Amino acid sequence: MTTKQNSIKGKAFVLGKNIDTDQIIPAAHLVYSLDDPEERKLYGKYALSGVPPEESGLPKGNVSLTKEDQTESEFGIIVASDNFGCGSSREHAPASLEIAGIKAIVSPSYARIFYRNSVDGGFLIPYESVEDLSREVHTGDELEINPESHELINHTQNKTYKLKPLGSVADIVHAGGIFAYARETGMVAK
Repeated sequence: MTTKQNSIKGKAFVLGKNIDTDQIIPAAHLVYSLDDPEERKLYGKYALSGVPPEESGLPKGNVSLTKEDQTESEFGIIVASDNFGCGSSREHAPASLEIAGIKAIVSPSYARIFYRNSVDGGFLIPYESVEDLSREVHTGDELEINPESHELINHTQNKTYKLKPLGSVADIVHAGGIFAYARETGMVAK
């Protein structure tokens, strides 16, 4: 079932460890409807707005993923330390990152529910790094993820790092989420 996946390119946004779902999208912003196109954009605007300054990879502790009047970020790939997405099980966390323009996250480990919500909802791809790259990569570095060779290429620093294969979730990722996968495989009617 696995089909060839194109590489993912984007600027890095670097974060520390234990970034929880309340930091990814604070509860105060859960009042917006994901079904209303205008309100949906606000999830992108407020994505990562709860991250403490000391966990940001940006200069002077600026943690803004998006510019002040923007709902979509210039960054495309988050590189974080251990235990990304811990906390509550809200699906709004990976959804808000996708709405902000994040295509993939690279972390050595994830909270299981965040990982599954990302994959099953088809929001973004959570890649596991072999080592903690949050100290190697800098915010703004131009990155490329090659899904075929399981590598993260840092074009800014001219370095390449190994990623773990997606494994058993690869078919779900490539289908675009669990429901798309179920339709593709005939588990549910199209």
